[in-house]
Amino acid sequence: MTTATATAAPAGLQTGAPRRSLAGKIVDRVGSGVVQVVMVLLGLFWLVPTLGLFVVSLRTVDVNNAEGWWTVFTKPAQLTIENYRDLLATGFTASFWNTVAITVPTTILVIGIAAMAAYAFAWMEFKGRDTLFLVVVGLLIVPIQIALIPVAAMYGGMGIFGSIPGVVLFHTAFGLPFAIFLLRNFFVGIPASLLEAARMDGAPEWKIFASVVFPLGKPAIASLGIFQFLWVWNDMLIALVFANTDSQPMTKALQSQMRQFGSNVDILSSGAFLSLIIPLVLFFAFQRYFVQGMMAGSVK
Repeated sequence: MTTATATAAPAGLQTGAPRRSLAGKIVDRVGSGVVQVVMVLLGLFWLVPTLGLFVVSLRTVDVNNAEGWWTVFTKPAQLTIENYRDLLATGFTASFWNTVAITVPTTILVIGIAAMAAYAFAWMEFKGRDTLFLVVVGLLIVPIQIALIPVAAMYGGMGIFGSIPGVVLFHTAFGLPFAIFLLRNFFVGIPASLLEAARMDGAPEWKIFASVVFPLGKPAIASLGIFQFLWVWNDMLIALVFANTDSQPMTKALQSQMRQFGSNVDILSSGAFLSLIIPLVLFFAFQRYFVQGMMAGSVK
């Protein structure tokens, strides 16, 4: 005959799952649904200014001055595309293509040069590597403003002042330090065994970079591309200094419209929305890579 003996748990020691408070139980039950609803509401809230700008760009000046943009939901007949016709008549199309001609080459150059430099700083041994990388990091604190006059004088001597190539070179030069720093910190997290295996197979450094490092670095490269594209697309300071009338991007064109016409809301709103829609489309198209890059960078 066997008898079961019960042993009491030591004082202060709880057995089983820990007890949760009432607030904790409520969060467990409704937390995920509430979080999703809150995130959706926050997203819609942040999109309200964009929606308002779009509606204002589709209404006449008299209607915008008389009523708020939200009245369009009860009066849809207010909408018209006359503002965009007037905007295109001012030559805004040329400024749009100038913006593309400045932003796209700059983004490609920054990504290409920074990716190769970051690979060299992360995985290639050469004399003065660490010192040179510290110099690159130190360039992050150099303000753009102190380079405007010297670079303008240099551009004047080279004959490229006021041209699109001059704006592209300036953006590329000042975009490289951050890009190299960001990609280098991502590349050092790639397992060294992958690179050693490629070297043992006889692959040269350029082959390792193109076949191993660059594909694995796509999330970080995509994040950098989005940041760089947005910085250059929305820039006005460099355009004001280095772009003339023939090479001016949209930001400078909108600023000149404001100077000429004052409170010409119809032209400004339609131009602002056109300059906004491309970055929005780009961000939503590459948001998956952007999130991957941010999550990967957070655990390096």
